[in-house]
Amino acid sequence: MKLAIIGLPQSGKSTVFNALTGSSDATKMSGSRVEVKQAVVDVPDERLLKLAELYKSQKIVHAQISFADVAGFAEGAGGQGLSAALLNALSGMDGLLLVLRAFEDDSVPHSAGSIDPERDLQFFLEELMLNDLITVERKLERLVAEQGKPGRDEAAMERDQALFERVLAGLNEGVPLREQTFDEGERESLSGLGLLTHKEILVVINLGEGQAEVELGEQRLQVLTLQGKLEMELAQLPPEELAEFQSEYGIEESSSQRIIRAAYELMDTQSFYTVAEKEAHAWMLRIGASALDAAYTIHSDIARGFIRAEIIGGDELLELGSMAKARDVGKLRLEGKTYVMQDGDILNVRFNV
Repeated sequence: MKLAIIGLPQSGKSTVFNALTGSSDATKMSGSRVEVKQAVVDVPDERLLKLAELYKSQKIVHAQISFADVAGFAEGAGGQGLSAALLNALSGMDGLLLVLRAFEDDSVPHSAGSIDPERDLQFFLEELMLNDLITVERKLERLVAEQGKPGRDEAAMERDQALFERVLAGLNEGVPLREQTFDEGERESLSGLGLLTHKEILVVINLGEGQAEVELGEQRLQVLTLQGKLEMELAQLPPEELAEFQSEYGIEESSSQRIIRAAYELMDTQSFYTVAEKEAHAWMLRIGASALDAAYTIHSDIARGFIRAEIIGGDELLELGSMAKARDVGKLRLEGKTYVMQDGDILNVRFNV
């Protein structure tokens, strides 16, 4: 899972990035005035650790989330849409983590002159909408210009034109793509354009230390609050000191844990496992995906040679204490390609390539 952290200058998005990753020496990339810092974070998973202990696994592999701190968003203002470099940086992301500033600090002036998270949120939503409007209008212009040219699939072009006209109408009515409905073929047609309102957005309100919670007006986005600077400082502490300071400041769990859990929910993501003595491995999978999809997540060859899948719930196995006991009591199931995976399933694929 790849999440881009975006926000206005001086919003504290880099502070939030450091709080999430526990590091300030992330990989940096830059080009055409857009700088990206990237870091990968293991997804905390107590169940994976218990399964590894049960199997005495030699290696533990957590599922991972990649966070990218993307600069340069303010350049999108002015009615021209986002810069090509910024669009390129964002288009490959699975979702957007939008940092809104709520903390007061006279030494760090807000780019708009005052602190107003609601205003900043509307600015971003309008920028994303404007970018998609421009992109879809240009796509429609190209489709019209290509009509009648030799070698074109006219039926496919007509379907695309109808799709993008419907998308454009929705955008003009203020409906982002994530709230519009598409079938699998339509999603495929949309996938190569980097449309940003198709991406899920998690809003993070960056508070000052001890600051009261800030609420936004009614909207459909998922919102979290955190004390970015304090969380960043805590993320740098050694584990033996962290719990003491979290207790002192009334922080029950880290910002990283809260945001990862929210991201899983937002992106309709769950975990499944492959477990053996050699390795205990957690994998990400969209909710509703099949056993065949899970096999493909592990390796395309396993999916290609898929015969049957052995399935048992991770919590169920931990309660029983061994795979042998699971077999004895009939809890280990054989499932086919269309089986819908459940969160926490342990998967062993029988395959032949």
